[in-house]
Amino acid sequence: MISLNGSSLLSNTGISTSFSQSRRNVPSSPSIVMVAQSNNNPNRKEKKIGAVSSNGSTTSAAANEIKEIDSKSTIASGGVQDFYGEDQATEDQLVTPWTTSVASGYSLLRDPHHNKGLAFSEKERDAHYLRGLLPPTVVSQDIQVKKMMHNMRQYKVPLQRYMAMMDLQNMNERLFYKVLINNVEELLPVVYTPTVGEACQKYGSIFRRPQGLYISLKEKGKILEVLKNWPEKNIQVIVVTDGERILGLGDLGCQGMGIPVGKLALYTALGGIRPSASLPVTIDVGTNNEALLKDDFYIGLRQKRATGQEYSELLDEFMSAVKQVYGEKVLIQFEDFANHNAFELLAKYRKTHLVFNDDIQGTASVVLAGIVSALKLVGGTLAEHTFLFLGAGEAGTGIAELIALEMSKQTKAPIEETRKKIWLVDSKGLIVKSRKESLQHFKEPWAHDHEPIRNLLDAVKSIKPTVLIGSSGVGQTFTKEVVEAMSSFNEVIALAQLYLHLHLYLYLFDEADIGVYNDMQKPVILALSNPTSQSECTAEQAYSWSNGRAIFASGSPFDPVEFNDRVFVSGQANNAYIFPGFGLGLIMSGAIRVHDDMLLAASEALAAEVSQENYDNGLIYPPFSDIRKISAQIAAKVAAKAYELGLATRLPQPLNLVQYAESCMYSPDYRSYR
Repeated sequence: MISLNGSSLLSNTGISTSFSQSRRNVPSSPSIVMVAQSNNNPNRKEKKIGAVSSNGSTTSAAANEIKEIDSKSTIASGGVQDFYGEDQATEDQLVTPWTTSVASGYSLLRDPHHNKGLAFSEKERDAHYLRGLLPPTVVSQDIQVKKMMHNMRQYKVPLQRYMAMMDLQNMNERLFYKVLINNVEELLPVVYTPTVGEACQKYGSIFRRPQGLYISLKEKGKILEVLKNWPEKNIQVIVVTDGERILGLGDLGCQGMGIPVGKLALYTALGGIRPSASLPVTIDVGTNNEALLKDDFYIGLRQKRATGQEYSELLDEFMSAVKQVYGEKVLIQFEDFANHNAFELLAKYRKTHLVFNDDIQGTASVVLAGIVSALKLVGGTLAEHTFLFLGAGEAGTGIAELIALEMSKQTKAPIEETRKKIWLVDSKGLIVKSRKESLQHFKEPWAHDHEPIRNLLDAVKSIKPTVLIGSSGVGQTFTKEVVEAMSSFNEVIALAQLYLHLHLYLYLFDEADIGVYNDMQKPVILALSNPTSQSECTAEQAYSWSNGRAIFASGSPFDPVEFNDRVFVSGQANNAYIFPGFGLGLIMSGAIRVHDDMLLAASEALAAEVSQENYDNGLIYPPFSDIRKISAQIAAKVAAKAYELGLATRLPQPLNLVQYAESCMYSPDYRSYR
């Protein structure tokens, strides 16, 4: 049967789509419907519709109506009939790109959604015309996973591993996810941070096969039709970027597509969202990256970025079209938009769409979870700590606001009061009230009473934070002096607090007092910027400069550090802990809006998954090896909050939300074919 990977070509040519039939209904000796359309060749006679059996003989009465065709135009190399006129057409003649849609034989082996490679059974090879197209060996999916990992480990360059994984995704989808799920800790840095950053930088050079939808200014006024070109119709989650602020790498334009593709791979692997229900999108409005504009391999629009009304109208059209095509409950996740657009887009659409900004909200949720976990190691409540941020963009202000919100929830104090425990430093220094008139609107809530301070070290010495958080996107900004300062005055603070635990007038220590002292002298240092080269400091620097006292976590992964005969394993404040489970919770509850309380619920669920063994090793995040169980717990808490807030539409509420979340998760195990 004939189609163009969907129904668009059939409908455009006026040919009925009734030729399509379910694969399960294909008879044992199937007929393939062949449709030909004349091109511009004047020597070519009209061909009508006929059915040709698998052995080449005509089986339909309509076949008798096929008119004689000039032998010169029907015999291609090897003596095979050129039914579609492709071999005889010149480059300036139009040829319709017909393809078969029955996933059997050669086409089945090139269909990533259904291909199983050598795992096709003997019965399946007979039923789907695979005899001779595969070697005689039949292997299990587990052996295929073992082979892929063996081959993967031969590559020494991370980008080569990334490309190998993308090739596997385009060849065998289920095997790709099986490999990723079974080896998530090893492969997460390959398919996402930090390797995906390099992949985006070189996306034009390594581009092989398009993934997702590219919506550029050329499609303005036609976005609804563009969305309908996507073959899957039941979309539940869209990850969209405009490529202006990719990780800490800046404006990569259209080549930012690596981010939505990577995020959605994690949605499936870690959160169990079906691959067919996800859609990566890049909004291409140009780029201000001069190097890309001059690059022969750049794949996007070669123009400066559109701004203002032109940009807003394109985004409005996209958001409206998405809702029209996929409905009210499709989750739209904004990724790597620049600050000046990210906050406005989230504020604009959160009241009318199910939207989530991972850079603002996802990062905030995962960092809050880490801080809540760290309190088990350093003691005290959120309100008893002082926070200092380097970086006041999407991530920094998003984290700060969620910390203030959780602090307000715990203390019942107004959020305006809890914000005073949080200080931010941007490129111009400490954010204070005297700068308020020149601040961007999202920084204004963090302008407190204080004299101006220009640099981070002076801010640390003045504010004396117990928690230092970096979200600046600038590497090596947590210098030795900064870390040593954090360690020194936290020790002084700890001594002062220890005094309260001493026996009155006796000045005697007991074991509990010593434990309190050891805990309270530990500064919490979170270097969150990605990729690794942009991290504010390395794990080794944090541990050595703090004399092994720091509670450290980073945005990018670092190897274990040996210091003073101890091995320190740092945590990774990776958004992948939060957004897959968060998205699953929204989808399984049928939520129509995202509420801040859902983010708090996700943070609490993640913090609860840190075990005592993790704490004993100095970790404030659980291992990624348990990520699917963690995602199920997060999804259950988020869904429960959606039902509590009246934002859920999937009724009635399941009795056991954790079990329900697990039952909703996609499995990459192979299916048996008839």
